[in-house]
Amino acid sequence: MRAPRDGARGVPDATVARLPVYLRVLTGLGERGVATVSSEELALAAGVGSATLRKDLSHLGSYGVRGVGYEVARLVQHVGRCLGLAEEWRVVIVGIGSLGRALANYSGFAPLGTRVVALVDSDPAVVGERVAGLEVLPSSSTARVVGELGVRIAVLAVPAGAAQAACDAVVAAGITSVLSFAPVELQVPAGVELRSVDLSTELGILAFRERRRAATAGELPGELAGSAPRTGSSAGGAR
Repeated sequence: MRAPRDGARGVPDATVARLPVYLRVLTGLGERGVATVSSEELALAAGVGSATLRKDLSHLGSYGVRGVGYEVARLVQHVGRCLGLAEEWRVVIVGIGSLGRALANYSGFAPLGTRVVALVDSDPAVVGERVAGLEVLPSSSTARVVGELGVRIAVLAVPAGAAQAACDAVVAAGITSVLSFAPVELQVPAGVELRSVDLSTELGILAFRERRRAATAGELPGELAGSAPRTGSSAGGAR
């Protein structure tokens, strides 16, 4: 097995997006005492094709051993190093409504080297509350919090109408990576990484596919089935 390349330089974005999935699967295998895993087994568990997996891991310099597969423990180290898990990345959550509270209490951040260290909100009724062991601070303290705690990542859990202002505020405070759950397109300056998760859009995609599946199976009422999209090649390419 080749030695891993240093960091994630030169690794395609699509590959980087799949690395946390590989890491989760590999970690689970390691916890069950599995020492080696084939590319086919790992790809199946990760929900990707084996060719895609092998190409992804080749960017890390890890090709595995023919007839043996990948050493689980070593590959965990390789993927973790590429994802920067040797360091701790501190996170601030902006907007402590229902979603913000759920994210603050989520235990899945730590295995990926991230830790929520601050919570901020613009609502005076929320400021001062303790959520997940942290005191909710006023939004006006964002710059101070980012500077004093060394925060690098901001998670925006605010309404669409407040998202751009919140994004501008964290960027002005020195944040260089933003994860937004607001259903709106945000603008960030060059040098700032922005990832967006629009839950309503994702649910809409699933609803579309369920409706198409039901129409194909003849489960929709006549008037709805007649208007359902066909399942030809053009529909199959929808995201």
